[in-house]
Amino acid sequence: MKKAIRNEYAALGVENYYQQHADDYQNPHFEQIKILLERNQYQSDYSHVLDFCCGGGEVTNILQTLGFEQTVGCDPFTYGLYEKKIQKTCLQYSFDDVIRGKLVDNYTTIICSFAMHLCEEKKLYALVNQLFRHTENIVILTPHKRPALENWAAFELFLEDFALTERGKKVFLKSYRMRTL
Repeated sequence: MKKAIRNEYAALGVENYYQQHADDYQNPHFEQIKILLERNQYQSDYSHVLDFCCGGGEVTNILQTLGFEQTVGCDPFTYGLYEKKIQKTCLQYSFDDVIRGKLVDNYTTIICSFAMHLCEEKKLYALVNQLFRHTENIVILTPHKRPALENWAAFELFLEDFALTERGKKVFLKSYRMRTL
């Protein structure tokens, strides 16, 4: 039986985990991601998406089956896996790269699946603020409620949904916009 990824993160550290598993990574919640993206496809504009922290391209794959072809992957660890599975070039920016302003294009939506909670708390606001320079909508898919960007005055949670795993655990979709004052 394969160990839970969060246990592997704890044992190896995130970077070491991906150094060892970048070529065989699989998101264990593909079905829940699919349900959430399909069910909420009319709530966000998926016409030009940045699949941020894209893993093996699960989000891109689902969006393609829904007819959304303009998706760009970005992951500093699994870019090779994404390129192999999706047959598209993948950006290799890390959280720190994005904070430093390396992301240049604009997107209708940025979707981050199962990774935003891995950003150090002290860097999270800077990361999200920088991402909002390139989109009006950030969708976070997560196996728990973190991060809770709605706790900051600058970000507005405008949609929250969840799908249940086989074990009855919730996988969340949280969609954010910049708060207008």
